[in-house]
Amino acid sequence: MTEYTEVLDTSGLSCPLPILKSKKALKAMNIGDILKIISTDAGSEKDIASWCRVTGQELMNSDKEDGKYIYFVKRLK
Repeated sequence: MTEYTEVLDTSGLSCPLPILKSKKALKAMNIGDILKIISTDAGSEKDIASWCRVTGQELMNSDKEDGKYIYFVKRLK
């Protein structure tokens, strides 16, 4: 199991809200902190990975369980 600093549950929200909320949450965290993002939006699989590449954050892990998409993003910048 991946250790994390904070959890952001964006269940029920569709694009672009999971990305916008993740951006805001990560901005409030310290460099090196890990944000666990929970989403029900199938589009979040591509969106979160792309957002991490563009912003220079690290997508440490992604998984799907019980119909939810789980991401662990490490703040690098």
